Amino acid sequence: MNSQTVLNISNELELLTGELSGMGGLVEDMLSDALSAVITYDVELALEVVDRDAQLDLLKSKVERSIFDLIERRQLKGQNLRQALAGMKVAVELRRIGNLARSIAKRTSHLKDYERSDQTKSLARMGRLVSSQLKRVLDAYSEQDIETALDVRERDEEVDEFYNSIFRIMVTYMIEDGRKIGACAHFMFMAKKLERAGDHCSQIAEIIHYSETGDYPATERPTIDDV
Repeated sequence: MNSQTVLNISNELELLTGELSGMGGLVEDMLSDALSAVITYDVELALEVVDRDAQLDLLKSKVERSIFDLIERRQLKGQNLRQALAGMKVAVELRRIGNLARSIAKRTSHLKDYERSDQTKSLARMGRLVSSQLKRVLDAYSEQDIETALDVRERDEEVDEFYNSIFRIMVTYMIEDGRKIGACAHFMFMAKKLERAGDHCSQIAEIIHYSETGDYPATERPTIDDV
């Protein structure tokens, strides 16, 4: 393979990374706005998040077409092929996080009649952690930063612990006051969605490791059942 071809492939892979960064930015906004909608009871913002789902689908399809085209035209091998396939896997994970953000946003309209100041504070703290995980792992993907990716993966245990804490708090609220059962059930649902979003961030971290090394991390990632 001549030097010009190598350069062209490198440039095209950089363009692919740019497309995925755009998709990641949309998912970051969806997750952030979904949480804001729930916390501030903003039904209009929640509907905007739901509407962005179609845009996310279009971006995912565009990324997949770009990857298939690149693999076919350049007959990619080795690390170049791993990077292209990793991009496709990252797109899938981002799509799933977008789905979770949409699910959270859709809960907003169900909560308008509930007093939920304590619940929203807990969910907001967990949401900030997951949003930070998402931003860091997307930066790690753009910069091919294995060290940061592995740190994101390691911190997934914190997300699991947050979920377990919220679950216990909500169960206590429901036992103490039956009038809070409806609201607490919704908040437990949303906390679970955030926990799953954290899992997808960890999976992106593992994809980064595979893309750069050819192997997945040697140690197993803790699951919520292990916490």
